[in-house]
Amino acid sequence: MHVGESRCYFDPNGGLNKLYHISRLHNHNNLSRYIVARSELSGTGIPDDADSLSEIKLSAKVRGVCFYAVTAIAAILLIGFMMVMHPFVLLFDRYRRKAQHFIAKLWAMVTIAPFFKIEFEGLENLPSQDTPAVYVSNHQSFLDIYTLLTLGRSFKFISKTAIFLYPIIGWAMSMMGLIPLKRMDSRSQLDCLKRCMDLIRNGASVFFFPEGTRSKDGKLGDFKKGAFSVAAKTEVPVVPMTLIGTGKIMPAGMEGIVNSGSVKVVIHKPIEGSDPEILCQVARNTILDTLKRQG
Repeated sequence: MHVGESRCYFDPNGGLNKLYHISRLHNHNNLSRYIVARSELSGTGIPDDADSLSEIKLSAKVRGVCFYAVTAIAAILLIGFMMVMHPFVLLFDRYRRKAQHFIAKLWAMVTIAPFFKIEFEGLENLPSQDTPAVYVSNHQSFLDIYTLLTLGRSFKFISKTAIFLYPIIGWAMSMMGLIPLKRMDSRSQLDCLKRCMDLIRNGASVFFFPEGTRSKDGKLGDFKKGAFSVAAKTEVPVVPMTLIGTGKIMPAGMEGIVNSGSVKVVIHKPIEGSDPEILCQVARNTILDTLKRQG
């Protein structure tokens, strides 16, 4: 009989005890081989998967702490310039507020420079600074705002009213002329759309995330039609943009971490039309096709 082989037979002297002994020998040999294999593997210095994952998570958390430290310091240093400029901005550039947006661009660039790089594609598709338009993009991450600010365009984002109450960041948003919105308040939504149209008629541009919220799984959600109604009523072009990579660096719901990676912004050709439904479909399909191509 081979070592470790188990056969079922009856021994008049030992009954089934012999079978039990052989089975134990088999298990003992297997256990010994397992212990030796594990000992040899651990001796090679190869870390377990759990240890590797733990190290990656720790690194991302450290980068997250550093990210918020940098953005806070930059905001504190730059908010003074905004305050000094603000009276002049209200007098000479009440709607576009280019000076305040330039300071915000510096803040965004200083914040993200140590953590990731941005590649832009299709910059030639951007309308001129003085041409009002409705800009739209997919929404993957808290980092989307930082990324878009680096373009240096004076478009007005729409943000939750509560964020305007935060010290420094809320003050900066107010001085930039961004638009507050109470999401579940229908009257606030109507006022928001009216303000967008008023800004456009006075030469400013506005920016919408038509999904309404950040995607938690990276998939493109359904688009709401508000942005496209504004564009149709004011007869300005819609400029679709595709953001790629922000959701991997800082996933939605995990704002405390910053993974390593890079970001790409694809700026598509402007879309014009008078039918909000068609504008919405074309813009969404353009962004969706780009996301699929980029994998």
